[in-house]
Amino acid sequence: MSANSPGKPTLPVRPISRRSVLRGGLGALAASAVGGPLLTACGGDDAGGGGGKEMSFWNFYGPADDNGPQSKWFVTLAEQWNANNDVKVKLRYIPGKDYLSGTTLQTAFQSGQGPDIFLISPGDFLRYYNGGVLQDLSSALPAESKADYLPGLLEARSVDGKIYGLPMEIEPLAMYYSEAAFEKAGLSEADLPKTWDQTLAVAQKLTGDKRNGVMFETLPGYYQNFTWYPFLWQGDGTPIKDGKVAFDSPAAVQALKFWQDTIKNKVAPRKALGDGGGDVVSNLGSGAVAMQQSGIWAVADMRTKAKNFKYGIIPHPTPDGGKPATDLGGWAFVANSKGKNPEAAAKFISWALGSTDAEGVERQRQWNTVVKTNVPPRKSVQAAADAKGAFGEGVLKKFVSEIAPTGQPEPRFPPEVYQPIADAIQACQLNGADPGKAAADAAQKIDTFLKTYQGAPIT
Repeated sequence: MSANSPGKPTLPVRPISRRSVLRGGLGALAASAVGGPLLTACGGDDAGGGGGKEMSFWNFYGPADDNGPQSKWFVTLAEQWNANNDVKVKLRYIPGKDYLSGTTLQTAFQSGQGPDIFLISPGDFLRYYNGGVLQDLSSALPAESKADYLPGLLEARSVDGKIYGLPMEIEPLAMYYSEAAFEKAGLSEADLPKTWDQTLAVAQKLTGDKRNGVMFETLPGYYQNFTWYPFLWQGDGTPIKDGKVAFDSPAAVQALKFWQDTIKNKVAPRKALGDGGGDVVSNLGSGAVAMQQSGIWAVADMRTKAKNFKYGIIPHPTPDGGKPATDLGGWAFVANSKGKNPEAAAKFISWALGSTDAEGVERQRQWNTVVKTNVPPRKSVQAAADAKGAFGEGVLKKFVSEIAPTGQPEPRFPPEVYQPIADAIQACQLNGADPGKAAADAAQKIDTFLKTYQGAPIT
């Protein structure tokens, strides 16, 4: 799921390389920021030292019961490291729903039993940095590795020039649609919505007894905020501007109302199936919805679990007078500074995601274009993926050439900024609250927090 850098507002008039597209979308990532407080307690498994011979790695990929490609990638990663290092990595799989809710990790750290290595999204970076539990990875990462990352990606996970997380991917969001559902409703490609009003109208035609016309995430959490931000940005809105609250704006009100209208008009479900709003296989693929917002990762999910299902993607529809926008997410490996062996954990992360030798590049190519579909965060991995034609056609080509250039990195808001926004989304989407009042209430809470905030820069 990344800081603020508007991409190109319109489609390119001539073909451009994926590398230049991504620089356009991410180049200003380092320039965004504002700050946030944190965990009530820090700690690691058996807290504190540097002599531990086993490091726990909590993640939501593997080893999973389905033993799928993504699980295998994580298992193989640990096995390869363990075969050549005295300090071993032990994977602990946590189901996605539990991990994404944030409570599993937070509870562990608050009790002083956090993992040695774990995954965080940009949105949750400041919770753990300001809580004092992130290990500086800078000294473990060679200069050539740092230079291999796209501009801005490391800066979004850095404070005062020190790197505290290595990104494994870039994940833009788009709208997925079912070709069969459109055909059954007598609709064609010409009916694919470009505006919010068209989305509501088309969703009405696609809605039936057993199918909703459109779906957005309804579960509260960092992921829901992540998926809602593009609709705020389309109206040139932002929660914080120049260090001050800016959430009480027409852009926020209209974005809250649009999501509310999908539920109010009964064209969107109040609850997603499977693993939630990002799970395209369980929702779009099952026929439960006809259009669904999700990320680039869903291409691999559909390829693996619903390979005969015919679908397409479109950019997020925009409000009248709005501009195209998407959110550029991406999980990162981080190390617990209070863990059993933070130095070894930093070395593992540098090796796993930052290795620039042929084996390291291939490992990252496999993750970003084979077992999962993402935009690679490293130049060498992009080149290797391009050589294999990974983004040469179909929906992945559209993600890179049309969707990603409109992207802004996911903001790294601390909990005290994220939570009021989450509450406003929930209140409007599911409880019928007045969007204007919800935006004003959230803005007041954010303003109160910003006046006393002492943590790392938010942008």
